[in-house]
Amino acid sequence: MVKHVMKVSLVLVVLAVMGAAVAKSAEKDPLVPRVPPDQIAEAKKNKNPYQGNAAMLAEGKAIFEGKGTCFTCHGMEGKGNGPAATGLDPSPRNFTNPAFHTAKTPGEMMWVLKNGSAGTAMIPVVGAVITEDEGWKAILYERSLGGEKP
Repeated sequence: MVKHVMKVSLVLVVLAVMGAAVAKSAEKDPLVPRVPPDQIAEAKKNKNPYQGNAAMLAEGKAIFEGKGTCFTCHGMEGKGNGPAATGLDPSPRNFTNPAFHTAKTPGEMMWVLKNGSAGTAMIPVVGAVITEDEGWKAILYERSLGGEKP
């Protein structure tokens, strides 16, 4: 009986250590610019051509959850906990974090959709997976998750 308890304890310790090793790290600081310094002013000037009304938010949500495959990493609720997020370091952006939306403009978000985000798993999706128009609609939806009103 004692040997069995020791084996079970050892297995639990190993599983706990393994779980800690694959636990995802914290989201990258939302205040750190993802756009290179020589491009940030231009990115910030880039404005979303779409208004955040109910129809546009619905289209953005459909892109986020469908063709754009955003949900794969960011999760269906945009919390950065999608099925592909496990083990990513840093974890995908949590779009429900209002600090992110306060710190980042829609233009900066579009820059990341077009260029990816160095040091993260975020790859360019505009031009490869979705159109720029679809990217703007997805951004409207993502910003709504952080409490931004249309």
